[in-house]
This record gives sequence, structure tokens and C-alpha cells, in this order.
Amino acid sequence: MNWEQLLSLKRFGDTKKRLRASQDETRLGFDVDFDRIIFSSAFRSLQDKTQVIPLSETDFVHTRLTHSLEVSVVGRTLGRRVGKVLLERHLNLQELGYTFNDFGAIVAAASVMHDIGNPPFGHSGEKAIGEYFKTGKGSKYKEQLTEKEYQDLVDFEGNANGFKILTETRDGVSGGLRLSYATLGAFLKYPKESLPKKPTNHIVDKKYGFFQSEKSEFLDVVDDLGMKQKSTSAVSFYRHPLAYLVEAADDICYTIIDFEDGINLGLIEEEFALEYMIKLVKDTIDSKKYHSLKHKKDRVSYLRALAIGVLINEAVDIFLDNEEAILNGAFEKSLLDKCKYEAQINDIIKISVDKIYQSKEVVEKEVAGYRIIADLLDVFVTALNNKFDETPSNYDKLVLNLLPDEYKTNTTNLYDRIMQVCSYVSRMSDSYAIRLHKKLTGNII
Repeated sequence: MNWEQLLSLKRFGDTKKRLRASQDETRLGFDVDFDRIIFSSAFRSLQDKTQVIPLSETDFVHTRLTHSLEVSVVGRTLGRRVGKVLLERHLNLQELGYTFNDFGAIVAAASVMHDIGNPPFGHSGEKAIGEYFKTGKGSKYKEQLTEKEYQDLVDFEGNANGFKILTETRDGVSGGLRLSYATLGAFLKYPKESLPKKPTNHIVDKKYGFFQSEKSEFLDVVDDLGMKQKSTSAVSFYRHPLAYLVEAADDICYTIIDFEDGINLGLIEEEFALEYMIKLVKDTIDSKKYHSLKHKKDRVSYLRALAIGVLINEAVDIFLDNEEAILNGAFEKSLLDKCKYEAQINDIIKISVDKIYQSKEVVEKEVAGYRIIADLLDVFVTALNNKFDETPSNYDKLVLNLLPDEYKTNTTNLYDRIMQVCSYVSRMSDSYAIRLHKKLTGNII
């Protein structure tokens, strides 16, 4: 892979190449990507989607929206730091007009939308959709779908759903948000289809990145960017190099900031912050300043800021040291899996799993989320299919009046009808899903 092609400014529908040198320096194409995401309805819904604690009653716990904004800040720094060195290594990029800010803008835009496809109730929401089609009432559709279509449903993936949101063509809206292909490439952490599942231990095979419904859009993006094909027997490619920085930004933030949330909520004792985070920041901490902070929240915040800085430095160094392997598809792990603090990071994640992710408050709301999502899927999929079969009940007709027009597109394809409903449910906020479920089950009018 080569950087000039990987930094493509092309957008869906373009017939001519967009040149970096002809860009308006006051509002670059990659900056436009960020703006379009921020103003999208899918991004706004993240303000009421679970990051760690579902429907928390406190005012400082992170939502998907605040998490995404923080990831974009870290991603911008990673991109700029890496870009500065890459421009020194690849002088042709400077001649074409690229600056280190371009790298920062691409990674920031891809980072701010990295969770845009996540359904309500966190990662349990993905599992709830999958379970409905695997063991729930949706399993009856298996024989009517292709193997890959069915795998898209039983292994529903927020990353693939995000690509759908960003690129899906609807009536009057071609190419979704029409983002630059460089930004879409950096977004694609797992540039493969749902099958075969985890064929190797390479990081790109951990999950998948697009549904069958967006296969043509995916192929258009990876072809334009010159992303290296990984398999000839399936649609599978190696990552756009900047996807490693997007992943690192996310890993840094959820590792450190989820841990911080757990401490501030009282789920994790402050002593754990000292024991685990000090190991990350022992070379940069100002002990006098730390001990002058009187409040726990301020002390933890100080450690968090230092820890993020340390891990940013690590990620930048690892990326630059392995640039050639990354471009060739030979770098098989995430950046933080290669860092010297891997053991400390794993310790922090382990305590977060034990104390936060498996806490009673989280588990209770995830259980409720499973039931809510399964019921919503069943009501709308059944109604849409009965309408297609011309056998809708009066209840089906009423239910379909609640379905927004953009999800009522008449199609003879069962997979497309099911995906319309999955897309609708996945874009709901946690609170809206709960309210709609109460209405459909007669618990509120």
C-alpha cells in the first residue's frame, strides 16, 4: 500500500480525482468529514447510548457520545504526531500538499464515528440482536437467507452497522454522508465480510466490517485506496494503516477512562488507581503535585491525563517503528498489544471487568436490554413481512405507522427487509428503545 493512494479525498459519486493541493486550506475535505459526522442524527443519538454504565443517574459517567469525542481528541494527536514523521519520510506527500494536520483530521474523523453503529445497551445490544436470529424467533429465517446474510444477523456487528450508516444510499441521499474514502478506510478496523469467521489470528480477522448489503460500497472504497487483499477465497483486506491509530485511540480511552468512571462511581477503590495507574505514569508523575490535590476526583483525573499521554507516546513509537510491516499487512496485532505496558493495561482491564462491566447495576440493565431489543425486532420484522405477504393484521398496520418512512422501502428481498428493521432498532437511543417497548407492550400510553 502507498500513502498517496491511502490519503484519497474521493467521495461517493466523484468522477474526477480530488487533488490535495487544490483544497481550501480553511476547510479541508477531511475537516468536512468531521463536521458531517457531528451534524448527523446517528451521532446525536450517541448522547443517550451506553458506554459503561447503562442509564446512569449520575452526571459525569461517559456516554457513547462523550467517549467518541474523547477518542477523537486522542486520535487527532496520534495522527498529527505520526503524520509529522511520515511527511519527513515520504517527501512526495509534501509536494502534493499534504500536511501533518491531514493525518490528524482523518484519524479524528474516523475516531469520532468509531461507535456510530453501536445499538442501544452497549455491546450487549449487538449480542441481543444476534441472539434473536440465532436462538430466538428470528431463527426461522435461516433457511430463506444465504449463509453470509444469516451470519450478518446472528453475529450482528456494530462496526459493519456503522459502515452501513455512513455509506447507505436512500431515496434522494446517495452515498450516505459522502465522506472521503481515506476517512472511511481509517474507520474500517475489520475490512472483511462476516464469513469465514476468524480464519486467522491476524487482528483484521477478529470481527468483520461490512454487511452483504454494503458489499459494493466496501469494494469501491478499498479499491480506490489500494488496500491490500488478504484472501482470494473471500472478501478480506488488510487494514488502512491509520485504522491502527483509530483503534489505539479507542483502546487508550476505554482502558483508562472506563477505569476512571469506575473509581468515581465507587465501584473501584481509589487504592487500585494508585496501584495500577502509578505503574503507567511512574516516569512522568509529579509526586508533589499529586499529593497537593485534596479531592479524589482531581487525583484520579491527574493520573488519567498522565496515563493517556504515556500510551499516546507508546502508540506513536510502535506505529512508526513498524510502518513498513503495517503497509504490507504483516503487523498482526493492535498497537497497544505490542507496547511495553501491555501487562499493566491488562491488569486495568481485568479489574474493570470484575468491578464495572460485571457489576449488578450493569448486568441488570443489560438483561432488560436483551428483552427489549428482541421484542422490538420481532414486532417490526413480523409486521414488515406480513405486509409484504399481504397478510398484515390490524396490529401490524398500526405498528408500521410507527416505523419511519425511510425504513418502509418496499423490497422483495427478505434480507433487506430484516436489515431495515435492524438498522432502525440499532439507531435507537437507550431511553427511546425503553419508551417504545413500554408503548408496544401496553405498559405506557
